Amino acid sequence: MTRPTEPVPDATTATTTVAMVTLGCARNEVDSEELAGRLEAGGFRLVADPADAETVVVNTCGFVEAAKKDSVDTLLAAADLKDGGGTRAVVAVGCLAERYGAELATSLPEADAVLGFDDYPDIAARLRSVLAGEQLHPHTPQDRRRLLPISPVERSASAVVVPGHGLDQIGVGAPASGPRAVRRRLDAGPMAPLKLASGCDRRCAFCAIPSFRGSFVSRRPADVLDEARWLADQAVKELFLVSENSTSYGKDLGDLRLLETLLPELAAVEGVERVRVSYLQPAETRPGLVAAIASTAGVAPYFDLSFQHASGPVLRRMRRFGDAESFLALLEQVRSLAPEAGVRSNFIVGFPGETEDDLDVLCDFLERARLDAVGVFGYSDEDGTEAEGYADKLDPDAVRDRVERVVSLADELTAQRAEDRIGERVVVLVESVADGVVEGRAAHQGPEVDGCTILDGAPAAGVGDLVRATVVGSDGVDLVARASP
Repeated sequence: MTRPTEPVPDATTATTTVAMVTLGCARNEVDSEELAGRLEAGGFRLVADPADAETVVVNTCGFVEAAKKDSVDTLLAAADLKDGGGTRAVVAVGCLAERYGAELATSLPEADAVLGFDDYPDIAARLRSVLAGEQLHPHTPQDRRRLLPISPVERSASAVVVPGHGLDQIGVGAPASGPRAVRRRLDAGPMAPLKLASGCDRRCAFCAIPSFRGSFVSRRPADVLDEARWLADQAVKELFLVSENSTSYGKDLGDLRLLETLLPELAAVEGVERVRVSYLQPAETRPGLVAAIASTAGVAPYFDLSFQHASGPVLRRMRRFGDAESFLALLEQVRSLAPEAGVRSNFIVGFPGETEDDLDVLCDFLERARLDAVGVFGYSDEDGTEAEGYADKLDPDAVRDRVERVVSLADELTAQRAEDRIGERVVVLVESVADGVVEGRAAHQGPEVDGCTILDGAPAAGVGDLVRATVVGSDGVDLVARASP
């Protein structure tokens, strides 16, 4: 793909350097790359090291307290670069900025601007204003579920910005990833996230994401495919499909089975070797979708199932559906079609009202489920959520003790699951080669969170290669595999 000629900056678009710092999930990574594309199209030059940038843009995470603290610490560290260095401005964007707006700006004066999602289309102009010394008024946070019109036709004409959709046309000179989106890769690796949708229509009692990400909005299949082709031209071998709830993809476009038809088309894109779906809502994971993920050539048999708990009463208080038996039945369905499928999930421990019996149900479920990767989070209140007002809160020390118990069990069980894979034949996507160590991921291993596979007997392997191998050892959730002749 031939890259368009860069625009010639004029007096109002003099070249200046900018660094993007991304925190949080893969959805934020896509947002950062879209912001980077807009900035580059607006005459900015992207640099990797914040210390080399005149402007540092921190794409924050606002999901849980630990992520919020990390975002604030990162903003403060970037602000320190203004003391005696070349950095002139630090700008906060992303979920924390969108969620708190003026409140964040007041409590963190070290940041020169706090910008919301609606600033994204004009991000280059916003940054130039900051560099010119203008004081930008931080946006006023709103419940974004109330902003989008109801019908798809009205949404297409709406001025509300939905991150990851790129609804505006930004003109010649932009590195277009599709007719309605712009993106500039910040990571040259062989895997790239590809956003299916933004927002969420569920109302889980513990989660604030819908309030600042908005209602669920699917991207058009044509736009997703165009971006997939562009990513393939950037030497991407694995597409990691991301959203807040991938099982809902297409429902607002009138076809809840749209993902089942889109997967084979994505897998058929020239240059793409593997398509992986993230974040499946168990209660919405229908048999047709299970079959499409488990059986479509080029699609990883990988199930990122957001169980959150296994006790029916706890799940009801969470405003979720299901229980241990229904979840086990779903796993049986998955493994009947793909016995070697990878399965990962996250769980919240210490939710208000959780009893010792509820915790026992969760631990028993983990022992029976044979998951490949498990994330465990201790409950903490989130601003504006239903659960924040619940009674029967557990003492923080009790929550911590329960987390330690579940983490210890999960570590033991996932290590056993990895050991069970010894002798299994896998295909490893090579992601790094350093000092003779070849490292990558098998089909059951998602990016960053599910462990890795070290390859023996593949000295000529390079980044982006897919190598057939046999698992010969394990270390926790990580595997060692020997390349097949």
